Amino acid sequence: MAAAIDLNSDLGEGYGPWRMGDDEQILRVVTSANIACGGHAGDPATMVETLALARDQGVVAGAHPGFADREGFGRRLLPLSTREVEQLVATQLGALLGAAALANAEVRYVKPHGALGNWAADDRGAADAVVRATMAVDPGLAILAISGTELERAAADAGVWVFSEIFADRGYLATGRLVPRQMPGAMIHDAETAAERLLAFLSSGLMPTVDAKPIKLEAHSICVHGDSAGALAMASHIRQRLEASGVQFSSFLSS
Repeated sequence: MAAAIDLNSDLGEGYGPWRMGDDEQILRVVTSANIACGGHAGDPATMVETLALARDQGVVAGAHPGFADREGFGRRLLPLSTREVEQLVATQLGALLGAAALANAEVRYVKPHGALGNWAADDRGAADAVVRATMAVDPGLAILAISGTELERAAADAGVWVFSEIFADRGYLATGRLVPRQMPGAMIHDAETAAERLLAFLSSGLMPTVDAKPIKLEAHSICVHGDSAGALAMASHIRQRLEASGVQFSSFLSS
């Protein structure tokens, strides 16, 4: 059983008067927050507000850049060149760092969102573009990557501090990728089912899949999606169940 692990969530995903999820309450549960940077969601006021909330709760903040596709919530793959990906990520990181300066907060890492994250998981060119953009903006930023992916390898090869995550509320394929959301088994809605799967994983390092035997993954962090129905209840139950089994929670960048 892992002695300690991080719990992260995707937050700051509203804009204007529209809000998604209960960020203030989720920030009382998680140890790291991936904050939207104005691409798939987020705006200046939401970024500053979310960063301040994370600061006040002692939660480590990271950037969550995604495709500039609010209508698709960044979950549609856009036909960008790797140079365009680099520019997209760099400018969104710059926006969040500016918001952090206003909020007297710190941004410590980068986690690509949605379709951009999935593309960087599979495609080395896209992964390298994310890493180049991160290093250009701030070489001290870490990368939080889906476990067992090209983004992990690209960051490690570039000498960037890289950490791996698994998902509490998503199903896995035998390839190590997430089950596409339109397919059966993509989402886990029952908090106890998610907690039991995580406890088994932390004991064995093996993640169940929907189409084959369990696969070996590494994990420094567990993600609970902040936009999912019942996200707060899911995150709270997972933390309570794992803590009751002796697992401690702290950010992967807390030291």
